[in-house]
Amino acid sequence: QVQLVESGGGLVQAGGSLRLSCAASRSIFSGEMMGWYRQAPGNQRELVGTITTSGITNYAYASPVKGRFTISRDNAKNTWYLQMNSLNPEDTGVYYCNLKRVGWAVNYWGQGTQVTVSS
Repeated sequence: QVQLVESGGGLVQAGGSLRLSCAASRSIFSGEMMGWYRQAPGNQRELVGTITTSGITNYAYASPVKGRFTISRDNAKNTWYLQMNSLNPEDTGVYYCNLKRVGWAVNYWGQGTQVTVSS
């Protein structure tokens, strides 16, 4: 079982920035996808984007976060990040990190971290 521990959420004013971190309890292997999802109140969980161990990022198509959010990783620390800039109240929600490998029994979730953006 892989443990994912998130940190970095909180309360921020509109226009501000936050950086979320997700630390895994083991090394991230080639072929695994490190991702970020978010769930706004009353909405389904939605993909923000993913990153591979080689640094290739893929952001959700037509996502409202494109251009404002950036995913990065530090393989040596088994950690990936979500840098969020120009936050607005619509970004409020619980943010989850995910580690997945399609076709394998690898699909782990962090506990979620609350991000609240005040207007």
